[in-house]
Amino acid sequence: MSQLHYALFTGCTAKQSTPELLSSTLAVADKLGIKITILEEASCCGASHLQDFDEFLAHVLNARNICYAEKLGLTMITICNTCQLNSAMTKHALDTDPELKARVNEKLAEVGLEYKGTSDIKHFLYTLIDEYGLDSIKDKVTTPLSSFNIAPFYGCHNIRPSELHGQDNPYNPTSLDQLIDALEGNPVDYNSKNKCCGFHVELQANHTSEVLAGNALVDAIDNNADMMVTPCPLCHIKMDTYQDSIGKVMGRDVELPVLHMPQMVALALGCTQKEIGLNFHVTKTTGIEA
Repeated sequence: MSQLHYALFTGCTAKQSTPELLSSTLAVADKLGIKITILEEASCCGASHLQDFDEFLAHVLNARNICYAEKLGLTMITICNTCQLNSAMTKHALDTDPELKARVNEKLAEVGLEYKGTSDIKHFLYTLIDEYGLDSIKDKVTTPLSSFNIAPFYGCHNIRPSELHGQDNPYNPTSLDQLIDALEGNPVDYNSKNKCCGFHVELQANHTSEVLAGNALVDAIDNNADMMVTPCPLCHIKMDTYQDSIGKVMGRDVELPVLHMPQMVALALGCTQKEIGLNFHVTKTTGIEA
């Protein structure tokens, strides 16, 4: 296999709120021999909030980020479901609307950039599965996860809308399950794996947000999960950091370690504890570190 090389759009969260996501992503790439160039010039994707306030500005912002990957001639990979969605929405909009593309490029010209549409945009999860390959990943496993029941939590923005994300069926996604299998873990089948975590309504409707997250966590716990894993840092923040308040809303104890997808892979590949970064979690990960 020739060396894979990607432009990594980290997004805001992996550099600020969840540094363990970035360190484990880079550690996995290193173990697998994948070359990563971080798009240091890139900025926030708008987080699905700017899009509601000023859709055109959001397209300009995301097109600017994509331009940096285009200048390198590389596929842009993401490690956040919301970054993936917003970047993909902009690419789709500009690639199918010449007038919008021209308007966006008029603004980008002010900073010496031009969006051409030459770079693909792909979440790291699907990069590992589709381009590196599950069999190749399985060959690299040094610490099988066979002692763990792992509940995959897909989140909304990596599987919806389906016309932008063709890899998974939004009603029955399987990519994370397949990756868990490749790492020799035991995927937990539960009804809530494709539901919403509630992150984006946390400020507007706190109770609803807690119930959404609580339903998923309780469903995973009741199906004997030892941990949950998600490809989205926003889902991780909601699921990992709010378990005390979620438990009060749900009327029962809620305690379940929640890992980022690259952390799970890093565990199986024998990466160091510093690279994996479980110490950054709010919910205890006792039993996973060993």
